[in-house]
Amino acid sequence: MSRAFRRRTADAGTALAAAAVTGLCAWAVSPGTVGNPERQVFAFVNRWPDVLERPLWVFQTLGVLGMPLLVASAALALRRWRLALGLGLLVPVKLGVERGLLKEFVHRERPGTTIPGAVLRDVPSAGLSFPSGHAIIAFGIVVVLAPYLRRRWLVVVVALAVLNAVARVYLGGHAPLDVVGGGTAGVTAGALLNLLVGVPVRGPGNRGRAASPARMSWHHSTGQVRPGVPADEAHEQEDGRGQEPCPGGDSELGAGERLRAQHIRQTRQVHPGNQEQPVGDDGDR
Repeated sequence: MSRAFRRRTADAGTALAAAAVTGLCAWAVSPGTVGNPERQVFAFVNRWPDVLERPLWVFQTLGVLGMPLLVASAALALRRWRLALGLGLLVPVKLGVERGLLKEFVHRERPGTTIPGAVLRDVPSAGLSFPSGHAIIAFGIVVVLAPYLRRRWLVVVVALAVLNAVARVYLGGHAPLDVVGGGTAGVTAGALLNLLVGVPVRGPGNRGRAASPARMSWHHSTGQVRPGVPADEAHEQEDGRGQEPCPGGDSELGAGERLRAQHIRQTRQVHPGNQEQPVGDDGDR
């Protein structure tokens, strides 16, 4: 059955709010230096024990450029065409936002250059640091996936995106505002993609136009089952046309019960003299 889709004004609001935060982060890092509060946060995360390097390295791979395409392939297998389209478009959008926009206007080097004593774990020591491309991808995937997920799974993917951002700081690839600005840029991109392709409508009635079985009722005058009208309303309509409702009549009556009810109505006839005569078991009056 077909699935209904819509475009939400909430996505437009989300995109505007996230873009504003990205702009604030860009303004804060535009001098090209790392302030003392940001440096302290970086040092706190970057100096965690080395035993965490392997698991956090795995989490940082969730933000690689091919990840949206990997998730899109799963969406295609599940026949979620719009979801696959949104995830596929996230790749060129990320490249445009990161390289064609933000890195053109903001020039801040990586922590290996800007933060003395930074511990680098298999990451470049130089190059433009703002925004984190990994964070754009991770949080963009979260926003595109969100309309399709139950709440508990949404919590899981948000946690994975946060771990991805933390991993980039721990490994020494980015300073904290790099991943914050990248994350909000990803939210902006995801919200705009949701506006472009549409999101599924939540709630009952979004998987087709078939009438609910609970609203099927038997109509005595036509001898048909008609959808869309509750049994009680159907009986009231029949009473208004002078028809006697079937005893206990609703959509659950079988064919044999309806025939028996019809027989009862036919045998309850009032004779001349306005007196009703009972019918015996043998049919004699």
